[in-house]
Amino acid sequence: MAATEPLHTLSIAEAGARLRAGTLTSTALTRDALARIAAIDGALDSFLLVTTERALADAAAADADFKAGIDKGPLHGIPYGLKDIYDTAGIRTTCHSKLRVDNVPSADSVVATRLKDGGGVLLGKLATHEFAIGGPSFDLPFPPARNPWNRDHIPGGSSSGSGAAVAAGLCRMAMGSDTGGSIRGPAAYCGIVGLKPTYGLVSRRGVFPLSYTLDHCGPLARTVEDCALTMQVIAAYDSHDPASADVVTPDFTRGLDWGVHGLKIAVPRHFYAKTNGVSPETVAAIDSAAETLARHGAKVEEITLPDYDLFNACGRIILNSEAYAIHEQDLQTRPLDYGRMGHTRLIMGAFISAADLMQALRVRRELVAGLNAVLQRYDAVITASSLAQAPRFSDYREGYPVAWPVQTMPFNVTGHPAMSVPTGFSKEGLPLSMQIVGRPFDEPMVLRIGAALERALALSDRWPALASDTTAKAAAS
Repeated sequence: MAATEPLHTLSIAEAGARLRAGTLTSTALTRDALARIAAIDGALDSFLLVTTERALADAAAADADFKAGIDKGPLHGIPYGLKDIYDTAGIRTTCHSKLRVDNVPSADSVVATRLKDGGGVLLGKLATHEFAIGGPSFDLPFPPARNPWNRDHIPGGSSSGSGAAVAAGLCRMAMGSDTGGSIRGPAAYCGIVGLKPTYGLVSRRGVFPLSYTLDHCGPLARTVEDCALTMQVIAAYDSHDPASADVVTPDFTRGLDWGVHGLKIAVPRHFYAKTNGVSPETVAAIDSAAETLARHGAKVEEITLPDYDLFNACGRIILNSEAYAIHEQDLQTRPLDYGRMGHTRLIMGAFISAADLMQALRVRRELVAGLNAVLQRYDAVITASSLAQAPRFSDYREGYPVAWPVQTMPFNVTGHPAMSVPTGFSKEGLPLSMQIVGRPFDEPMVLRIGAALERALALSDRWPALASDTTAKAAAS
């Protein structure tokens, strides 16, 4: 291994192979990541806290395990980051908010425990929107994360730091959460892969909630395979999470190299093709991706789903109602400790009636049934993740609710697995994307289609131009 080799470009699978072959140590991998964070993250603000001592201790333990012939799984020795709503024992967990800026949990979240037990190396805690809803904001204890492709643009939210850190090569995988698109949005804007698993497949215990019936936990990574390997570690039944699904955990890597020949894929083109705010580049990129899948043997057909606005209204009513219930006491007793945008968005739930919520829950059942009917005839659905490239920070008025140009809420409403994958780049050099939606608990199919498209488009080797790359190499040596 050359001393100047850019270790950050290794995928989880590639780094793992070298760790097991003894040609790379977790300590070297971790020191390289820490040096890169020190050199680059000052311009991105993706990390709220870097856990240097913990990371080096985790790495040393992994190296000792490998020498002793102990292999704890695909993330053993691999550095990763956690969105700062995941509880970490003895390590500050702030939700990017003044209300919890001094919060130090006494126990790990279930996901943090599974990653630790799997031999992962915790690099630190990552920026989010306040309580996963209020952002991007500049009136919080920490600045908002920025997009590595152009720091004048947002990285998406609310898993903003997770998207930015992975895209910049600061870590290969970062955990996010997704209530209306907070994994898939950052993945779309940052040009990486983001998987929202089926509702209940990954435990949410120890993760600060936004909406009990819409929240999902999942990974953001450079490649589809790296998402699959992460799911192999974090997916498991949790009897103490009321929403956890007691199902057999599949082999998420099964079928990654099978291709799409013979699969039937549906495209609800009416969802996005003529929607206000959609860019011609986005539509063209999705059309091109669909044509690519067809050339590789899939049968791609255009279908009709209920209007996107119905999905979105249903999800927003449920989200705002549940979020307000979670924050009601603090909104009444500590309103000025919230950022302006977080407070504005959370308080809207106070004005939703019980009748509104009951109607939304009724409609939700109809929407779930409708999508399930489609997926009885098709192996997956492909549609837009975002309607356009990442907006600029200057596009938003500070403190006012953001009209996100993403189309991710439908699959939080239905709970189906959905993954955002890159489809190309805009003329300005910013990522474009689409999402792949599958049957409940059929993540292997979603990942299979994503892997086939990833191979065909060959976009995962393209990196943002970051001025401090040379500095990062020098600091690691």
